[in-house]
Amino acid sequence: MNKSTVWLTIFFAVLIWSGIEPKDSFTWFLEVVPALIALPILFLTRKNFPLTSLAYGLILIHAVILMVGGHYTYAEVPLFDTLADWMGSERNNYDKVGHFAQGFIPALLAREVFLRLEVVKQGAWCHFLVCCFALALSAFYELIEWWVALATGEDAEAFLGTQGYVWDTQSDMGMALIGALASVLLLSRWHDRLLLNLKK
Repeated sequence: MNKSTVWLTIFFAVLIWSGIEPKDSFTWFLEVVPALIALPILFLTRKNFPLTSLAYGLILIHAVILMVGGHYTYAEVPLFDTLADWMGSERNNYDKVGHFAQGFIPALLAREVFLRLEVVKQGAWCHFLVCCFALALSAFYELIEWWVALATGEDAEAFLGTQGYVWDTQSDMGMALIGALASVLLLSRWHDRLLLNLKK
């Protein structure tokens, strides 16, 4: 079984599971849409612009995070309820994991595209622009959440997942920025080696 088959098997297995009796069907749809949009894009670009194995792996992880959040809603993922009880907190912080991933994974994807298309060279400017991209993407996602809330009213409460926290939007973007910084610091050297192998 090749890597693509394993990737697709995991993707569709989790997608099917997440769609079986989700906590809120509307929220499930909103949460999994990014993964469903990404899938055909990856399929159409697999030959002309194949990504590194690291990028594909991280995209799958991000898709799984979205699907789990869609199934339970981000405010009610059971494991994080247990962690909240253990830590004496009233807040389920699965959404912060999701927003960390929203910075960590797009940062690497932006880095891959920027370097391969020679938008910018490796180094400090690349790191800076990658983090800017991830933060801008996070801010745009917060705008989408706002627009959905305006359009649907109370139906969007589970999608927003603020849990009564007044600084939820700002902390979401902060987690995305932390994720982007972590991605740049932890993955750049490994990513550079994979990019070199991709050229061979």
